[in-house]
Amino acid sequence: MSYNEKRISRWYFGGLASTLGTIVTHPLDVVKVQMQTQKRMKKPKLSTVGFMHMLVKQHGIYSLFKGISASLMRQYTYTMARFGIYAAGTRVVDTHSMTSKVLLSAFSGGAGGLIGAPADLLNVRLQNDVKLPLENRRNYKNVFDGLVRVCREEGCFSLLNGASFAALRGAFMTVGQIAFYEHTKDILLTAGFPARADTYVFSSIISAIAATLLTQPIDVAKTRSMNAAPGKYRSLTDVFYKTALEGPMAFYKGSIPALLRLVPHTVLLFVSLEFLRSYFGYLPNEKSV
Repeated sequence: MSYNEKRISRWYFGGLASTLGTIVTHPLDVVKVQMQTQKRMKKPKLSTVGFMHMLVKQHGIYSLFKGISASLMRQYTYTMARFGIYAAGTRVVDTHSMTSKVLLSAFSGGAGGLIGAPADLLNVRLQNDVKLPLENRRNYKNVFDGLVRVCREEGCFSLLNGASFAALRGAFMTVGQIAFYEHTKDILLTAGFPARADTYVFSSIISAIAATLLTQPIDVAKTRSMNAAPGKYRSLTDVFYKTALEGPMAFYKGSIPALLRLVPHTVLLFVSLEFLRSYFGYLPNEKSV
């Protein structure tokens, strides 16, 4: 094993590594959120590209970057927390088996989901605002304006609307991303594949597909819960029940843009993370800062 391969990620590398992927893939996240909150209609179903074209035509190119401030804040709370907790956990938990990777990543993702819930809520609201009638739009200027207004208008506890969904989704997402990525990478490296970008890219694609399959139904319910008016849903079960009334495929609305967004995002995330780890990480006998 080379000198660089022995290095370990620092706790904040996950948040830094996710920044590039977030900026590049944010338009697809906007489309995914709007498709998830769309009710079943008699009009012909729009494709991902068609939906994106409709948004640009009706609201301008800027509509594809609505909520970017909240999306970036989400990376520096949710993603930084889950990767940081996982990195810290690997120092005390043996993660050679897939079972241990799944358990540690699920715990890390659940905790990260709770920490990032306020930014997640504002991300959903900012992205979805453009499709609401003018009189119903919240018109947050940015994520910080949203934080202040939610506390003032709805109470600060409202920032945790959908937090249970965020934690559940975070657990499944982190299992799909980190556990599947690390295990796939370990298998490839053990089989003799070189520790270089193409190995990381392939492992990232596998993890992105796994994460999408695991999280899509939860993601739809989470998005609807966070975007709902106060009192619309009584509980998590109520969200799932009312979504199920629209048909089983309602849980997979936005799955194509979700996958199209998550694959490049995950690839950019892990390639960036491997770069940071290899050149700026610390050796096992050093102290992480």
